[in-house]
Amino acid sequence: MHSRMRSPKTHRLGEFPPIFKALSDPTRIRLLSLLAEGEVCVCFLSDVLRMVQPKVSRHLAYLKRAGLVTARREGKWMHYTWASHASPAVRNVMDVVRDSMARDEGLRRERAALKRVCCGIP
Repeated sequence: MHSRMRSPKTHRLGEFPPIFKALSDPTRIRLLSLLAEGEVCVCFLSDVLRMVQPKVSRHLAYLKRAGLVTARREGKWMHYTWASHASPAVRNVMDVVRDSMARDEGLRRERAALKRVCCGIP
């Protein structure tokens, strides 16, 4: 009697390419790091990264298409935050990403700069 091998669920495998492509860019990693502690206006992200707002917005749009961030409009500005994921596999990947970013000294400095820019914390 042959036991059947279960084939992987293709819909789950299909979740990963857009996520890993989004994570392959250093600017998008920096943006995710800045969003790791909560919602941030694109204007503050531009200031901290020292990039023009349209370039930051393009990277954020890429992250949004990959399902990694969500956005809401407030007046003329967009505010972004990490997206929540229904898939446990995606949540696990993003937990590892968040933990890795928390340990990176350069990303830590940028998060501290964001607090100074947006929150007035010295």
